[in-house]
Amino acid sequence: MSDKANYVRRLGDNALILSQRLSEWCGKGPALEEDMALTNVALDLIGQARMWLTYAGELEGKGRTEDQLAYLRDAHQFNNLLLVEQPNGNYADTLVRQFFFDVWHYFMLEALCSSSDARIAEIAQKSIKEVTYHVRRSADLVVRLGDGTDMSHKMMQQSIDRLWMYTGEMFAADALDAAMSDQGIAPNLSGLQEKWLQHVEEALAEATLQSPAAGAWMQSGGKQGKHSEHLGYLLAEMQFLQRAYPGASW
Repeated sequence: MSDKANYVRRLGDNALILSQRLSEWCGKGPALEEDMALTNVALDLIGQARMWLTYAGELEGKGRTEDQLAYLRDAHQFNNLLLVEQPNGNYADTLVRQFFFDVWHYFMLEALCSSSDARIAEIAQKSIKEVTYHVRRSADLVVRLGDGTDMSHKMMQQSIDRLWMYTGEMFAADALDAAMSDQGIAPNLSGLQEKWLQHVEEALAEATLQSPAAGAWMQSGGKQGKHSEHLGYLLAEMQFLQRAYPGASW
């Protein structure tokens, strides 16, 4: 598989896995409005995943469809960020995970809108319209709950402290990231990190929440196919029908 195909597939995997995580909240949200909002974000992400994985399949040249890439790969063949596969936990965990990802996602798509690859730029331009809403919504909720009751503040801070270790991977460039940046296909991740950190710290300050200390240890490996145990359980549920009934379709 070409470098470009691998890179596009990474983008699709992030959207796909987070969409699956959010769909687990359907019918279980803390409030009806939030139940519907989370489901809508999940639907936005699955639509974006379809565009990325369809293009990845075309670049791969082996005739694999978006469905085959989604349902017929094992955990070590996925290249999503570790952050998006983390369990939903309580609602604070879900919201903080979403906020961290949304801010990164927005700035990544903003940069990809100027990609030297016309198809990538087109997908990014379509996706950023939805993600602009995602980041505004999650940031607003971080502020409301962080600066809310003593309990909501405590739970939000605990979630930030717990999930912060997964944010470094978003900006840890490997050989593939470097190659895509050199070709003008993708942005330089160090530039994105500055924007991400500024946006996140401003929101946390408004929410009366604390950012973890600079230089904190970070998890990594998801982009290289090294995942937590949580991804295996997620895929077992997501892929069950296709694995049990190969080739099944509506």
